[in-house]
Amino acid sequence: MLTLNISQADIVSANYERIHNPLEAIRKRMDAIYWSGQGFNRQEVAQLSGVHRNSVKNYVKLYNKGGLNALKSFQYKGFASVLSGHRVTLEAYFREHPPRTAKEATAKVEELCGEVLSVDEVRRFMHEMGMKPLKTGHVPGKAKPEKQQQFLDETLMPLIEMAQAGQCHLFFMDSAHFVLMPFVGILWCFARMFIKAASGRNRINVLGALNFVTRKMETIVNTTYVNAETVAELLKKLAKRYKGKPLYLVLDNARYQHCDYIKELAVSLQVQLVFLPPYSPNLNLIERVWRYIKKDVLGTRYYDCAQKFHQAVNQALLDINHNPNTRDALKNLITPKFQTFAQNLLQ
Repeated sequence: MLTLNISQADIVSANYERIHNPLEAIRKRMDAIYWSGQGFNRQEVAQLSGVHRNSVKNYVKLYNKGGLNALKSFQYKGFASVLSGHRVTLEAYFREHPPRTAKEATAKVEELCGEVLSVDEVRRFMHEMGMKPLKTGHVPGKAKPEKQQQFLDETLMPLIEMAQAGQCHLFFMDSAHFVLMPFVGILWCFARMFIKAASGRNRINVLGALNFVTRKMETIVNTTYVNAETVAELLKKLAKRYKGKPLYLVLDNARYQHCDYIKELAVSLQVQLVFLPPYSPNLNLIERVWRYIKKDVLGTRYYDCAQKFHQAVNQALLDINHNPNTRDALKNLITPKFQTFAQNLLQ
């Protein structure tokens, strides 16, 4: 005769789970085990728990074999899709020609495999293969992926290795122009939400240099323009604070940074300017900081006046250098892992 061997502690746990567990199937299992532990026979437990008496027997066997944890697990794996035998063909094709919609994928499945399936079935199979709908990005049409890769391998990664070994100071420089306007983002909500749009086009400019090793920022902030004089001010600030080691500054080809005045000043300050290949924001790590500020600080927030907006940007810059939570977030963001334009590029 099948006997339930349950401890008093598990009876207490089962009593809690049969009421509070979020999954109905687990609540029913726990309910059956609880009443079985109270001495009721199998038929009585089935009536109390609303399950078949054979299910009660299976629950008791499952508990005796693996305890309450076994009752919380499900071994159901579902049915194999009729497309399983075509997986290699479909995966190879969809990697080269990603479909825009599940309907488009369904038509291609019929064409390639001769299987007439519903859109839902094809969608499930694409998820099973690891596909998911992702928003496409864009890259500058004039970018040269081969030059990016060469710069990354021959210039940038050696500098990063030198900085990690303590042989130099390495900074990534760029400017950002934050405008008082809605930064629309994603929220978990029950209905689509709207944020107010501030009137006017007030902005705050930040010229920043990100220290690759310490992940701290040196900045020049204004509300007018970023020009060669602004860049010169930041160069002098860096040269004064970071002495004793070679100082390298990775920057883009903006005209006010690439002019003779800045180049001559850098030579006099012993700052090595390392210009990125044209159209290569993906190789400038400080771009990740700007995205962080726009998404995590300014995103989905309304500022009713320019003063509050400027305070939010300035506070974000302070947090980057001093707030432990912000610094932890940037630690995972500022890493020497770069995605070049040659990767995942649609032809």
